[in-house]
Amino acid sequence: METVIDQPAAAPELSSTVERLKKRLTRSVGQAIADFNMIEEGDVVLVCCSGGKDSYSLLTLLMAMRERAPVKFRLIAMNLDQKQPGFPADVLPRYFESVGVEYHIATEDTYSIVKEKIPEGKTTCSLCSRLRRAIIYRVAKELGATKIALGHHREDLIETMFLNMFFGGKIKAMPPKLVSDNGQHIVIRPLAYCSEADLAKFARAMNYPIIPCNLCGSQENAQRKQIKAMLRDWDRLYPGRIESIATALQNVVPSHLADGMLYDFKTLERDAPLAEGDLVFDEPDLPTSPGMNESPVRWMTWGAQ
Repeated sequence: METVIDQPAAAPELSSTVERLKKRLTRSVGQAIADFNMIEEGDVVLVCCSGGKDSYSLLTLLMAMRERAPVKFRLIAMNLDQKQPGFPADVLPRYFESVGVEYHIATEDTYSIVKEKIPEGKTTCSLCSRLRRAIIYRVAKELGATKIALGHHREDLIETMFLNMFFGGKIKAMPPKLVSDNGQHIVIRPLAYCSEADLAKFARAMNYPIIPCNLCGSQENAQRKQIKAMLRDWDRLYPGRIESIATALQNVVPSHLADGMLYDFKTLERDAPLAEGDLVFDEPDLPTSPGMNESPVRWMTWGAQ
């Protein structure tokens, strides 16, 4: 393992278009941090960097925010070298040094473990993810990190919700903030309000040295690919639908679902009408569809603030 502290480097010059995109992403990250109290005074934030577009963007945006944030916090970029054949181990350290961020490289041969345990041709992502998570938690403890930042974006949250609905029988998404299973770590997802399309544009403009995610030979989960394709079609055919779904994640009405653990249906009384109204006999009066004439609630209004 290796931890390196570097001096800050000069920020690159960005075109006006990229600068506007960066400001929009920064606003979205700032809103998510504020909404969920993700980063507090004195936090040590371990930023997990895989070499993909999302984690590069996350690091860039958090570094920019640190300069003017209302609280002081420290960033440590972390990469896990899993000894996959062909992994360019020099790329991320060189990048971290070029931008002047403190960083830590953990080296663990999880690739051999996964290949030994998973039959040829089967998806390795599940076991690999569990092994990677355990190492990240251990490193976070060793470095005294108080928060662990992951690069999941808005579409990741939505895809997870549909995966759980379609294949798991649950209404459950990927939360912007959570406590790890062992209770020792706070995991945050500051990109929760950022669209994948914006992040892809930003990564191309920043010319990050992207490391492909297929080095292990594993294919992306087929079910998640189906969900991605469905969301792409929806976004093309019905502009604004993705934003509306994202807004719905923050507007849950337990009294109008069917989970008796979340809402006490058994003890309902006649003199206690539901605040959300009776939609059994009447069609709901839905608001104007996003993309028609108005913006969907908070998620689309931050750019004007």
